[in-house]
Amino acid sequence: MTRDLIGYGGAWPALTWPGGSKLAVSVVVNFEEGAEQQVLDGDPVSERMGEVISVVPEGIPDPGQAQIFAYGTRAGAWRMADALRQYRVPATVFACGRAAERAAPVLQVFSKDGHETACHGWLWRPHADYDSAEAEAHDLDRATAAITKVTGAAPMGFFCRGAESPWTRDLLAARGFVYTSNGFDDDLPYRDPSGLTVVPYALDANDMKFFHPNGFVRAQDMVDYVTDALDVLEGEAARGLPRLLNIGFHLRIVGRPGRFKAFEQILAELDRRRDRLWLARRIDIAEAFDKACPA
Repeated sequence: MTRDLIGYGGAWPALTWPGGSKLAVSVVVNFEEGAEQQVLDGDPVSERMGEVISVVPEGIPDPGQAQIFAYGTRAGAWRMADALRQYRVPATVFACGRAAERAAPVLQVFSKDGHETACHGWLWRPHADYDSAEAEAHDLDRATAAITKVTGAAPMGFFCRGAESPWTRDLLAARGFVYTSNGFDDDLPYRDPSGLTVVPYALDANDMKFFHPNGFVRAQDMVDYVTDALDVLEGEAARGLPRLLNIGFHLRIVGRPGRFKAFEQILAELDRRRDRLWLARRIDIAEAFDKACPA
């Protein structure tokens, strides 16, 4: 892999988003519950990151950690779906295949509301740890099949935990995917040699930081952070610079009552600024970019 440290080099493309806005905002809901690794499910290890770091020895079933994840689909998802409906904010759901298969009625709610479902791998795991393209292709295919069966539409976008493998993008392009989001290096989409569009994601305006010791503590922390990001990017957009803001959420994180205000208040803020933003699903962002900036 050759790292590109220059990107657009400050010469931003002549890009105006649909509706005349210079700032697009992508809301992502991560749908991972049931696809995290659990010994209970026959996986070799159990996921350690949750409300606390699991202290159950490796290889031993950890029902407590499994229940922390299950909260997301049993309770949190319904609050979040209602809020998206109330504030009329379109979202992209990053759904793992095994999660889609196991919690199909929950994913169907988001799909029926018009939200996009993108592929988040079969399991919530880095694709960088696949030791062959064949093994990765097998999991991509069964994740795609599970999502298609549940939602009625094949996913056009992809994002995996951590990092992609050396083969991921070629595998995606060969299967007709339009974009990947394993890019953390720009405020705009860009083209990959595979032919895919990279719609960058962000780990800063992301509720995972509630689980990090140097991250958010109270719901207002995330609201303030996202509001600051909107202010800065709106200022740049007012000067004619095209921009994209990514905001990431998880069912088991902001679905909890003590953190739900972060989700609700951020959606309310997006609704208040609606006439100055383009609120869009990631597939719509990728397609708008491809149309405005053809390869």
